[in-house]
Amino acid sequence: MKTKFKNMKQIVLALCAVLTAVSVSAQSDHIIQTGKYVDADGVMRFVEPKSTIVVDITVEKHEVIVGPYARYTQKYLGVRAPLTEKVLCRISSASVALADKDMLFAKGEVAAPTLQVVPHTGDERGFARLLPNRTDSRALTADEAAAEAAAAIFSLRKNRQELITAQLGENVFGGGLESALREIDKYENAYLELFFGREIVSTKSERFTLMPSGDKFNYVLCRFNEKEGLVPATDLSGEIVMLQIEPSGDTSLKYVTEAGEKDKIQVDCRVADFATCVVSCGTEPIAKRVLPLFEYGRSFKVAK
Repeated sequence: MKTKFKNMKQIVLALCAVLTAVSVSAQSDHIIQTGKYVDADGVMRFVEPKSTIVVDITVEKHEVIVGPYARYTQKYLGVRAPLTEKVLCRISSASVALADKDMLFAKGEVAAPTLQVVPHTGDERGFARLLPNRTDSRALTADEAAAEAAAAIFSLRKNRQELITAQLGENVFGGGLESALREIDKYENAYLELFFGREIVSTKSERFTLMPSGDKFNYVLCRFNEKEGLVPATDLSGEIVMLQIEPSGDTSLKYVTEAGEKDKIQVDCRVADFATCVVSCGTEPIAKRVLPLFEYGRSFKVAK
């Protein structure tokens, strides 16, 4: 009976060893079989554990374009308008992750750039060459042109009110009324832009890919300044954007038994360290994540 029990115990231990080897060769996210070996499909593999870190950073850029009549805004409209061009960038989002095949080879992973602006005349950064208040060939000073533009704004607002209250819209209704109001809004906005200018908001994302080294913990990605956004690391005009890696130091194995001296056949493996990865701009953290990194882990052997 004891012999039968002993044989059963050996079978169970052998089965556990096989399951352990299988679980290691399955290559979890933090334990991987290394070196040269043949996988379950009979394919020869050469594995050197490497981690590839991907950092995505999105910058939002605000531009203020001053209107040509900006200095007359308070005189004719009673409010202040921006008088100087301004450009201000900020980091709106950032992320840090381990790369997969798609991240490394597909361009679609990075967020597409965006541009938010509502130009009615001219392009997004300029104004119409023929200003909307010019209806004849008279030579006007800037002050006179601004006065006419302000008068046109108040006239359009009066016409809109009269259309809505049916004073002018007796024979304008339905789709015709909506179209008329839409055209009035378009012209009014064009005039207002001559005083208040435009604000353009755009976003641009950049990706940084690196393979860490086990003896290095700080990686400079680029620099950032409020005028240009992300600039090369060699540009000293901006704050340093850095990836800092803080290994946990815990590479213990909870579900895998390491091989002993008496085990004749051993499999080379490596366990990753769950390290804290922090992306910062200057002294301000902008992204943080815990990732399994093999470079800061350790190698070990299991019995096969």
